[in-house]
Amino acid sequence: MPRFFVASQQIENDCVRITGEDAHHLSYSLRAGKGDRVTICDGAGNDYICQLTDFLPDEVRARVLEKRENQTEPPLFITLYQALPKGDKLETIIQKAVECGVSRIVPFESARCVARSKGENEEKKRARRARIAAEAAGQCERGILPAVEKTISFSEMLTDAAKNDLVLFCYEGEGTKSLGELLPPPDTAKTLAVVIGSEGGFEKSEAEAAKERGASLTGLGKRILRTETAPIFALSAISFATELRQMTNK
Repeated sequence: MPRFFVASQQIENDCVRITGEDAHHLSYSLRAGKGDRVTICDGAGNDYICQLTDFLPDEVRARVLEKRENQTEPPLFITLYQALPKGDKLETIIQKAVECGVSRIVPFESARCVARSKGENEEKKRARRARIAAEAAGQCERGILPAVEKTISFSEMLTDAAKNDLVLFCYEGEGTKSLGELLPPPDTAKTLAVVIGSEGGFEKSEAEAAKERGASLTGLGKRILRTETAPIFALSAISFATELRQMTNK
């Protein structure tokens, strides 16, 4: 069943208004018709099973048949801080990270980044990245629409990450603890930050600065992972520890 995210104000008195690209996609790409059913998500964890009723020039309307609480969200609000990689790797990282349960993605520049943010193109890139996140969220039936923020500096990243209950700074150097040692027991933390470096990793001074700001330095095993592999590996391990293991034990 097709799935679309809408703003809460687009749902009123059991009527849903689907607008913009989603309305066009329904009308012309999916060739949907009156009576067809779709799932609408309000981005706040609620799913609505709806039946399409009207196709207007600028919007499609639907009638709410059933409201359900979404069951796909992880128990932690996870923010991924990803150092800018080369090429289009960030787009793949965003897509897969959303599928793995991340709630927010913040690109940043570190000392070893080859790619750099260009101010005049930043908003255009952020909008494209947000669309990729939205598409991934719809495909994997997420209950929220993960946010993709603008690119920030390393210092700004440390300040923002420190707001979380736990900050995992993924580092290949000395002085790290394993991910398993650092992950909190269930229900003891609500927000988690995962910090991933670019192709060249992090400078020692950056790791020391992160540690001074309260981050926990962690390794991701014995093998060196690519920058596009590391976040997916870390998020998968977190998912196992906080979701899958508990499901297995039930």
